[in-house]
Amino acid sequence: MSLPSDDAKTTAVAVETTLKSSKPETNMGDFSRGVLLCLLCVFIQTKANSNPELTVLQYSVCEDIPIGEVAFTIAATDADNDPLTFSLSGINAAYFEVERNTGRVTVTRQLDRESSYVMPLIVIVSDGENTVSDTSEIYIILRDTNDNRPVFEETSYDFLLPENTAVGSSLFTVKATDADAKPAGFISYSIEEVTPSSGIGLFGIVNDTGEVRLLGNLNNTELSIVYQLQINATDGGGRCYFDVTIYFSSVTYAFITVDGLHFISAPYVGSVEENSPLGTFVLNVTAASQNTGEDYRITYSIEDASMNGLFAISSDEGIISVLSEIDREEYGDNVTLTVKATESNPNIHGVYTNVTTRVQIRIIDVNDNKPEFYKCGFSCLKETHFTEEVYEHSGTISINMTVRDLDKISNTELTLGGPDKDVFSVQPQFTMSDSIVQLVVRQPEKLDYEKTQQMIVEVIATDQDDTSLQSTATVTINIKDVNDNSPKFPQATYRLNVTEHADVGTVVANITATDADAPDTENSQIMFSIEESKYSNNFTIDPDTGVLRNSGELDREALDPELDGKIELNVTATDKGTPPLSTSVPVTIYVQDINDNKPQFAESSYQFSVKEGEKGAFVGSVTAEDLDQTRDFNRISFGIVGGSFGSFIIRTYEMERGYRGNITVDPEINLDYESEHKQFTLRVEAADLELLSAEVTVVVNVEDVNDERPEFLPTPTVSVKENTTIMEAVGRFTAEDKDTNHSLVYELESIECRCDGSMKPCSYFIVDPTGEVRVNPEVTVDYEECEQVVLEAQVVDLFTEKGENNSATPGRMEINIEDINDNIPEFIFSDSVFVVVSENAVKGTSVAGVMATDRDSGVNRQIEFEVTEVQFKDRNNQTINMKLLFEAVTTQQNDVYVGTIQTTEELDVSLKGKYLVTVTATDAGDLSTSTVLEISTAEKSTVVVLEFSSSEEEVMKNLTDIIRELSAATEATVEIVNIRPVADRKSRSSGGTIIMAYFIDSNGDALSADEVNEKVINSEHYDALKELGLTKIGGLPGPEPSDPVLAIVLGTLAGIIGFTALIILLLKR
Repeated sequence: MSLPSDDAKTTAVAVETTLKSSKPETNMGDFSRGVLLCLLCVFIQTKANSNPELTVLQYSVCEDIPIGEVAFTIAATDADNDPLTFSLSGINAAYFEVERNTGRVTVTRQLDRESSYVMPLIVIVSDGENTVSDTSEIYIILRDTNDNRPVFEETSYDFLLPENTAVGSSLFTVKATDADAKPAGFISYSIEEVTPSSGIGLFGIVNDTGEVRLLGNLNNTELSIVYQLQINATDGGGRCYFDVTIYFSSVTYAFITVDGLHFISAPYVGSVEENSPLGTFVLNVTAASQNTGEDYRITYSIEDASMNGLFAISSDEGIISVLSEIDREEYGDNVTLTVKATESNPNIHGVYTNVTTRVQIRIIDVNDNKPEFYKCGFSCLKETHFTEEVYEHSGTISINMTVRDLDKISNTELTLGGPDKDVFSVQPQFTMSDSIVQLVVRQPEKLDYEKTQQMIVEVIATDQDDTSLQSTATVTINIKDVNDNSPKFPQATYRLNVTEHADVGTVVANITATDADAPDTENSQIMFSIEESKYSNNFTIDPDTGVLRNSGELDREALDPELDGKIELNVTATDKGTPPLSTSVPVTIYVQDINDNKPQFAESSYQFSVKEGEKGAFVGSVTAEDLDQTRDFNRISFGIVGGSFGSFIIRTYEMERGYRGNITVDPEINLDYESEHKQFTLRVEAADLELLSAEVTVVVNVEDVNDERPEFLPTPTVSVKENTTIMEAVGRFTAEDKDTNHSLVYELESIECRCDGSMKPCSYFIVDPTGEVRVNPEVTVDYEECEQVVLEAQVVDLFTEKGENNSATPGRMEINIEDINDNIPEFIFSDSVFVVVSENAVKGTSVAGVMATDRDSGVNRQIEFEVTEVQFKDRNNQTINMKLLFEAVTTQQNDVYVGTIQTTEELDVSLKGKYLVTVTATDAGDLSTSTVLEISTAEKSTVVVLEFSSSEEEVMKNLTDIIRELSAATEATVEIVNIRPVADRKSRSSGGTIIMAYFIDSNGDALSADEVNEKVINSEHYDALKELGLTKIGGLPGPEPSDPVLAIVLGTLAGIIGFTALIILLLKR
């Protein structure tokens, strides 16, 4: 058998952990505050040793790893690189053992994935000063191996089958379970053996379900009465730690009896308490047969038992009773019997017929065992005394103790006794199953090798259900010494002084420390060192004696001024124990300052400007610094030593770093730009208290003052075409300023547009700060809305120092908007017009009219009308294209253009339907739009005469209502031909009025007078028409005229009247 590689044995999953640290920042205010913060920093730094850190928190281990093999190695780091020690704690610590100094973890007990898939384990990691607390858990994931056999739910199966059971019938199903995970836990079934062998081929089983089926005919006479089937369940096999795949299988038996002789109410299940008296009744089995007779009887016997000798059966009655003493803890929870019933007389073949059945007897547990202690390795043995070695101050002690109560139901309490019981607590305190027992240190400070080397404690296990059942085990704990004392310094901090530029090797101090561990041992031997820091290389310390010296020249000015000459070191004392322990102490060294620097100006020269005429005006500042770090040596004063001519003074001010000299005009002096002194060259000196000095040149220029207002120049008129999108400037405001130094900025004050003869605010244009005028990109310039724009702007001099900075009057610009042809003609009426024309209309007859306007101006608004298409739609709604039978004549009435539609030739009277005439209106810029007129023809005979009792004036007044009621009553379009009085036009006294009209239906056909009369009389609108004065409906009077000229005149008259009415209607709109 070969072993797997380390990668196959253990898989580690890394868990990243981020350590966050912060360093205190100090902002030095005054000396006392600095000292307070320094002491706080020293206190913090003495505690700054970093905690060890676990870097892997999850491990994967095969459950079949042998005891003693390495399972994994604990991964941990320490930021200080201190040696680490490891120990284990928690309920699962008894399964493992860790090497203290390496972290290698080996297995001490057999692992079982089926008991616990994940095993939490507390790991304690120490660097001598810091310990990862017992909440630092790692998790061990157990990987499955095939270590469990399939287990049948029943130990055997008994079935009684009728002899005539059909072939192919499902008889029963066996089932087994496997605690392993798949694929190892996958189970397949097979029938391995049938007794007697004559039954081979009679039974079959489904491989993956365990269903048993009948494959042949049963015969109680010729074949066996009872068949025994050996059924096998085999798992899927598996491996983990070892390379060999292992398979497990289990066997159960099925007993099939063919009716005849059979047991009644089988299978049988009974129960009996353990320790029951001999002869105690358990249960009664009964068999029956079709055979009868005076000497016929059935005898009973026990053929087999999972545990022999415990039970007996009466041969004549089948009563099962207790035969010998029963101990559940020895024999288990269940006993299975195979009971046989045999007929007293042989059958026709001379064979004594018999049948068997399975009897399951459950042993009822009695609380008759006390909890006891065991020591477990490869096996578990009873033990009453345990010994364990632990390092002092440990937190948890694994003592390889297991408590067990052999009773089925246990309820055990664990307590402690003995002289040292208060130092420890026991885990668990209560348990209802086999449990590993551990001792937890409650008072780790008493687990001190320097005070005691051994402790004794008693672990007491008590059965809570019967407290008389109790066991005690003694635990002897031998304490092992560890290096648990760190070196100690006699002072919490050291404050030392050394002069800057002191000789190299000067002794600064002698640092000492002591260790409380045993003298003359490595645990108490001390070595000194300086922790690495910004200035640690400037000093050395003897590792044995602790003598501290400077290792290079010390320059106070080379230090950060914020340190105030202070250098902070950490000196560490470390013992030689395992692991070594160390302590650090803060050492503060003050480098004493000497005056070895002169002042230095920040710039090599300075140049300033000052306006004329301002007494006491501030000119500028010079700055200088003395690098010496104490006030006695770095204080500076300024003075003007030449070039002032009595016009300037300088005052000294202290800054946070260095000094500032403010130069101002003498309050008694008024500088004049027009004088000869337009520029001064000053010599300024900076000196410290010991008169170490430096000199710098300062040039002062006298400036003129800006005090004139800007003025606008005349702005010409600008023209811009409408709809323009140009981005360039369309015009520009211009102003002038008499000052030599100015910066002019233009601002829009107002903008108004002339729209329909009046001015109103608008936003056609914007003004740039440079004075350029541009089209507003967010607005469209439209001549049809506004024809002129007036802008007013203001100009501001940004450099004005005295007086007003803007112009006295605003600038004005006029912009004329020029028209372009950007509007199409617009018809005044809707896109569909319906007109009726007499069938006798001749060439040149006016039959309809249209009107249109154009929003453009001038020549761009002139319109011409043209008939561009003629179609004819018949009564079947079939449309055909026609030649241009109509033409348009254009006239103008004020701003409205009128198109008169005339026929170009006589119309074809045989066509029944209506003409669809497309009329196009086009302006001078070739922009056009179209509308469609519907023109129908009607015979003269279809003119309907309607007589009203009211006067012509009243009829004209109610004409709209009359047409509406007539159209609704007839469901036709009403076209008025003529309206006249009934009597002669010269005498209007009669009061009656005649209306002549055509009634055109939806197909374009004219209704006759009779059709109109019938529709009106039979409609709901008849009463309304009577109210409007309708008295009579008829046709044209008299015979048809034979004169064709007269017919043409009448047709033309009808067309003219219809067209005139249309024009009047349109103009009213």
